[in-house]
Amino acid sequence: MIFAQDGLEHQHILVTGATGGIGWHTVKELLKTGASVTAAGRNKDKLDELKSACEQEGIADKLLTVAADLNESGDRGKLHDQATEHAGPVTGLVNSAGISGGGPVEELSEEDMKKVMELNYFSTVALTQLIYPDMKKANSGAVVNVSSLSGLRATHGNTAYAASKFAVIAFTQAFAHEAAAHGVRVNAVCPGFVDTEMGRNAIQKKADRADRSFEEQMKIVEEGLPSGRITQPEEVARTIIFLLSDAAENIIGESVKISGGAVMR
Repeated sequence: MIFAQDGLEHQHILVTGATGGIGWHTVKELLKTGASVTAAGRNKDKLDELKSACEQEGIADKLLTVAADLNESGDRGKLHDQATEHAGPVTGLVNSAGISGGGPVEELSEEDMKKVMELNYFSTVALTQLIYPDMKKANSGAVVNVSSLSGLRATHGNTAYAASKFAVIAFTQAFAHEAAAHGVRVNAVCPGFVDTEMGRNAIQKKADRADRSFEEQMKIVEEGLPSGRITQPEEVARTIIFLLSDAAENIIGESVKISGGAVMR
């Protein structure tokens, strides 16, 4: 833990995608800073597991979990209302909900494209629209969108996912211009391969295309990184927390790469 235990004591952070690897660890790391946290995800059982894990570590006192499908406007409204009831207006928003999906263009279905874009881009913007007015009124706040290295450069068979993450970067930059005038900072993080279920699935897909084992492909991936390893979800979480904190008060509209040196530009 590199942050003070009371570093975000008076902040209320809403984290979507809390049942995924990055969201899960972001919730736990935030609670260790003293923040009040509302954690949202679609899978209630996994949210219960998250709450139980936090209780075991003695950090669950300021945690609220809310099962919500962010593609549904009613659920987005419910999430906003329950979060506000839990700890007052949201002062920091982490848009971490997202899915992978799609394939080569010739195999890509309309349903695949709509599904990935709806959750990764549209629901991110729609939820932010609900949260932003309270930040604007307070003339303070921070939004961190979880994009990807795929939001900066696309790869083989990745049209749908990359397009959605490029869209998140565009949203981050455009919204940052609007929000900065009202004391609200908007940034994005762009992880490469992360040691999560989604990250491992992506490596498995690369292995399948090359007719390799997962272990063989992982070795190739890690040997191709200057750091020699893929990123741990805790490392992404701590970068997100830095961007939420006052230490990043003049970082606006940026896309912070967390790539083990994979993209140096």
